[in-house]
Amino acid sequence: MRDPDISEVASRSGVPASTLRYYEEKGLIASTGRRGLKRTFDPQVTERLALIALGRAAGFSLDEIAAMFGLDGQPDIDRAALAAKADALDVRIRELTVMRDGLRHAAACTAPSHMECPTFRRIVKAAASGALAAPGRRMPGEA
Repeated sequence: MRDPDISEVASRSGVPASTLRYYEEKGLIASTGRRGLKRTFDPQVTERLALIALGRAAGFSLDEIAAMFGLDGQPDIDRAALAAKADALDVRIRELTVMRDGLRHAAACTAPSHMECPTFRRIVKAAASGALAAPGRRMPGEA
């Protein structure tokens, strides 16, 4: 089987060619050469792209994902990093659960206005303190 070109890899993987070029620039994937003006890749690149997609879905940065591949290009994943990410996800799940429950309460609350609802006011206070910041977003004044 010949090495697929960038458009074939994009079509098979669902990853846009621009992203493939960026991943190559970041060292996450490597082209094997060119066919005309198009980059070609090893047929196994789709498996590597699947691992990258899994890492992104789990919340790893591209730099963290790049570090999960050994010098030979094979996955060499630090189990402690996986456990730490799972712990961080547990914290985020708890935060999101509290937020969901609070929003459901506020939606059904019979108080005359949301600002008269003690539960909604607690949510507003938590948001003001930065406790409800979206992941990856810094609150004003944060380093």
